[in-house]
Amino acid sequence: MSDTTDRPLSGIRVTGLEQYMAGPYCTMALADAGAEVIKIERPGSGDPRRAMPPFAEKDGAKKAAGFMAYNRNKKSLGLNLRDPKGQEIFRKLALSSDVVVENLRPGSMSKIGLGHKDMRALKPELIWAIISGFGRMDGFRGPYSDRPAFDIVAEAMSGIMNVVGFADKPPSWTIYGMADIYSGLTTAFGITQALLMRERTGQGQLVDSAMFDNMLSLNEQMAALYSVAGQIPERGVPKNLFPRGAFQTKDGYIALNIPDNILWKRLCEAMGREDLVEDERSDSGTSRSANAEFLTPIIEGWLSSLGRNEAVDTLNGIGVPCGPINTAEDIFADPHVEARGMLMPIDDPEVGTFQFARTTPYLETNADPRCEPAPALGQHTREILEGLLEYSSDNVDDLAAEGVIQTND
Repeated sequence: MSDTTDRPLSGIRVTGLEQYMAGPYCTMALADAGAEVIKIERPGSGDPRRAMPPFAEKDGAKKAAGFMAYNRNKKSLGLNLRDPKGQEIFRKLALSSDVVVENLRPGSMSKIGLGHKDMRALKPELIWAIISGFGRMDGFRGPYSDRPAFDIVAEAMSGIMNVVGFADKPPSWTIYGMADIYSGLTTAFGITQALLMRERTGQGQLVDSAMFDNMLSLNEQMAALYSVAGQIPERGVPKNLFPRGAFQTKDGYIALNIPDNILWKRLCEAMGREDLVEDERSDSGTSRSANAEFLTPIIEGWLSSLGRNEAVDTLNGIGVPCGPINTAEDIFADPHVEARGMLMPIDDPEVGTFQFARTTPYLETNADPRCEPAPALGQHTREILEGLLEYSSDNVDDLAAEGVIQTND
């Protein structure tokens, strides 16, 4: 692995009982920050994301893009948790770890006596983070706590899907994996808080991260509008804000947001429509929203004479924030993305070099990211068992023969 001695989480060991996206994204963020992350995977198949297209292929090697994206800078331990010997290996590993991150089916680890209560009874300073659909902490369990969930379920039940899209269309989801990625980030934040608390108290704790809760907190404006004003946000144009959304130029779309009358005046002056500043149909966010059908053709009529980049430059030049609606191709060619180093090249020895989005924010002392490729299934099993857990080489060979572990020898 690349040098991690000067990174914020150097010296912290994290064991990941993880699959798909939320858990892997959380531990990837911790690994990017310098933590040693040991990813536990089922022998034979590993994380289900390994088998999900699209794939990078070269000379017979084949790796899933989604797995490569969320599992960099980690070690892979192929371990059968259904086998008593595998359970003992996990027990030893957890007791040598600072943090365990779990996003398996709710209650699955407790059923085999290896849940957070079991392990923290043996090691009180252990921090155990659970990412679930609806929350697992005693005292805060609700009627949905035992349900499994995917990201789209959390988006739907948190009210987010109800406000995404257009009034004459069905509810829509945001981007694939939004609830997973955001839950991964909030869980990583919770873990860093727990690590700081442990420095003060010497005690670990449970970090309970529910995708439903996380998406509801992200949708805080809905709660505020309903609580304070009795408003139920709907799909389409916001009731108190316009222009906001995608507007067509001569050769593409830009995103425009006018939250107040100061920016509205600037836009009107740019369009040569100063008369709209005092017009009762457009003199407030509420009136502009109510008359969006009247105003949209005026705005897009002006934009139709401008190219996308020209419109962006013109509006930003007068202090009206806006930006182009980019495709993936646009992003990979964007000079600002390059200057910021947001696309980090990772060289995989089997399938080649690809670029992935880095985690944020930047720290002044650790601006350069770690760039180790996602591990092969069981790539570090022997290293972990022999080097960390002090199994002999013969023991490891026997365990592999019995199907308790998978190595990558």
